[in-house]
Formats: sequence, C-alpha cells, structure tokens
Amino acid sequence: MPASPSLDKNTEFARCLESNKIAALAPFHWLALAFKDISRAPILSLIYGLVFTIIPASIMYLVYEAGTHLVILPAAVAFALIGPAFASGLYDVAWELEKGHKPTLGHSLHSMFRNPAGEWGFAILLMVIMIVWMRLAALIHALYPNVPNPTFEQLSAFLTLGSIVGGLLMAAVFAISAFTPQIMMERRVDIMTAVISSIHAVKMNAPAMFVWGALIVTLVLLGFATGTAGFIVIMPLLSYASWHGYIAIIKTKKARGYE
Repeated sequence: MPASPSLDKNTEFARCLESNKIAALAPFHWLALAFKDISRAPILSLIYGLVFTIIPASIMYLVYEAGTHLVILPAAVAFALIGPAFASGLYDVAWELEKGHKPTLGHSLHSMFRNPAGEWGFAILLMVIMIVWMRLAALIHALYPNVPNPTFEQLSAFLTLGSIVGGLLMAAVFAISAFTPQIMMERRVDIMTAVISSIHAVKMNAPAMFVWGALIVTLVLLGFATGTAGFIVIMPLLSYASWHGYIAIIKTKKARGYE
C-alpha cells in the first residue's frame, strides 16, 4: 500500500505570510504618509472621522449616565476591540490612492463585503473577545472595596488585576488585529491565515510595534482629552497609517511602494 503524501501545513492549512523587518521608528513615517492621504481624500476622511467619533462619544455618554468611573476601563477595551472591525472603508480609500484611483464612498463601503466570510468572521472573533472581557471585568469588579471613598491601598488589588488582565487582552487584540483586516481585504485569504500572519508580523517587528502601539494609545487618549472631537482626524490618520504599515511589513510577490 503506497504511503499517503505528506501535507505541507504551510500551504494546505492556515499559512503564514512572510514579513519584512522594519526600523523601530518606522511608524512615524506611516503617520506622515497618512497625513498626505487625508489631504488627498479630505471629504471621505471627514465622513469616516465623524462616524468613528460617534463610538467614543457614546462611551463618554455612558460614563456620564452611569455616574461612575468603573465603566471606563471595560469601555476603553471595548473601543479597542470594535475599532479595527470598522476600519475597512478607510483601508480601501488608502488602497485606491495607492493604485492612483479616485476613492469614492460607495467603493469604500463595498470593500466591507469584499471578503465577507473573513471580515465578518473577524468581527465575530473581536465580539467574542469583547464579551469575554466584559465577563472578566465583572469578576474583577468583585475586588472593588465596598466602602465609601476607598484609599489607594484598598483599591490596589482591583487596579492591579484589572490593569494586568486588560493589558494582556489589549496586547493580544493588537497582535491579532494589527494587519488582519488589511490582509483579508486585499488577499481574500481565510481568517486563520490573516490572524497568524498578523501575529507573526507583530512578533517579528516587536520594537516597531511597541512604538506603533504607544502612538495609538497616545492619539486615542488625545482624542478623549478633546471630548472625542479629535477622533474626526485621529481615526482616519490611524487607519491610513495602518495601511502604510501593512504595505511596509507584509511581503508581496512584487515590490510595491506607496509614498
């Protein structure tokens, strides 16, 4: 009986796309290129910026209505989970600019359905992670001191555990979502290939990804500091920069440049 041919797991199942090694400060260059994209497509950038502003504005309203700061941490993580799933339209605008085309709202909206199985699967994955986080946040809340005006020492266990769990979860989501939406939109690959490739790219470029993550956190905090008005510019800026990061890191068969 002839032996069955061995399977190449790198091609038969979820593949891992090759990545380039980039400089640690490369994310600053991505932001500079993103500003150019905004200037080339100002109306579309404004439209998406307004849409993205609604999400953090809703979080701020939730905090105000709840009358407690306890919803800030889970809401912030939820924002980090939801954001990448709705950035496909802006990735399409950047992609159209890369190809020398004139981007349109209709084309960018259609991009959300270019790889429906992968993109909606990714959205569901983020939703599951968000639900897990909300359950963990509820459990962590049990450590909150049941006394009025608790001291920092009394809050230490609650803050420490919440920060560790939230930080680990956000780091995992960052690695998963850094390049997954861009890969699935352009290459029509399965979700596992995109996720594994994104994690590998982040791991391979840890210094640059640390800088990129710090820039994202800084700009998001700036957005909240401006009463969410800053997100009108910040979210398109981060989305376009993410596309430039994808171009710089994920290898293609033919060299591409988008300056």
